[in-house]
Amino acid sequence: MSGQRLYGDPCGVARSLDVIGDRWALLVVRDLLLGPKRFNDLLDGLVGASPNVVTQRLSELTDAGVIRRRKLPAPAEVWVYELTQRGRDLEPVLLALGRWGSDAPHRSRRRVLGHDSLVLSVKASFDAGRVAGLAGHYELWIDGEAFGLSVGDGRLEATRGPAAHPDAVIRADAKTLTAVVTGQLSAQAARAAGGLAIEGPRRAASRAAALLTPGIRPAGASTARDRRTG
Repeated sequence: MSGQRLYGDPCGVARSLDVIGDRWALLVVRDLLLGPKRFNDLLDGLVGASPNVVTQRLSELTDAGVIRRRKLPAPAEVWVYELTQRGRDLEPVLLALGRWGSDAPHRSRRRVLGHDSLVLSVKASFDAGRVAGLAGHYELWIDGEAFGLSVGDGRLEATRGPAAHPDAVIRADAKTLTAVVTGQLSAQAARAAGGLAIEGPRRAASRAAALLTPGIRPAGASTARDRRTG
């Protein structure tokens, strides 16, 4: 990690920032939370970052034990970057930052979230109190890219790639899904406008719509609070 400017402070926060405090470092981690990526795929998601800067951050994060580079087996046989366990331990930190930052002033020219950011927004807004109504497996397609969403045991897990046996399949473009997950548009309105489609049995489709819009509970579902006070 030579060449980096360090804080020289023994506090755990400062020591963490010594590793992930440089510009783009946390966003590299963000874009690897859902699974491995090739260098060019990472670069595509980090709009505004130069190849040299991304290369430098990858090198620093590798030296720090946050990520590693490996070659996928045949037939792919391509090199990818992925998080180590130490890197995956940053997920709750990033989700908390996402929730905190959602209330900050919007200064970016970009109005549409990236695919990884959209999925992580769904994770960040997930309410474990509604798990009884949302348990299941879902497949989310954003502009042709697939993600698997699985709800159970009070957790929402998300992975890059299609789901094995989804109860419902969600298809949306990034612009529409951004409006839905940020509360600008309801899932019902998005479906009526044609920007969002949900395939599957009615109850599973209702759960999938509620998963995308945290303020909505699927019909017939009860929360942990309802069961305590009902």
